[in-house]
Amino acid sequence: MSKKLFVGNLSFQTTENDITDAFAHCGAVEAVSIITDRDTGRSKGFGFVTMSEEDAAKAIAQLNGSQLDGRALTVNEAKPMVRRDFNGGGRNSGGGRNRY
Repeated sequence: MSKKLFVGNLSFQTTENDITDAFAHCGAVEAVSIITDRDTGRSKGFGFVTMSEEDAAKAIAQLNGSQLDGRALTVNEAKPMVRRDFNGGGRNSGGGRNRY
């Protein structure tokens, strides 16, 4: 079964090929995606790598904290994305007095 890994602290110049090459030392890389800004197309500095569970565990152990393009990588198991509720909390959420 495949496991998705979060890869953070990427240089804005790092390409998907660079990541594939780095992770290939730990096993077969099934997929790589760098997350980019919708408007500018520029890297947001993180991405995801999919590989087998065994290879993913090896990649976390070997690559977390290692250098790629002059940056210390953060590599760990990807967590499901949590949808942010922009209506909760904040200044005008209904709690207390609204002064405006």
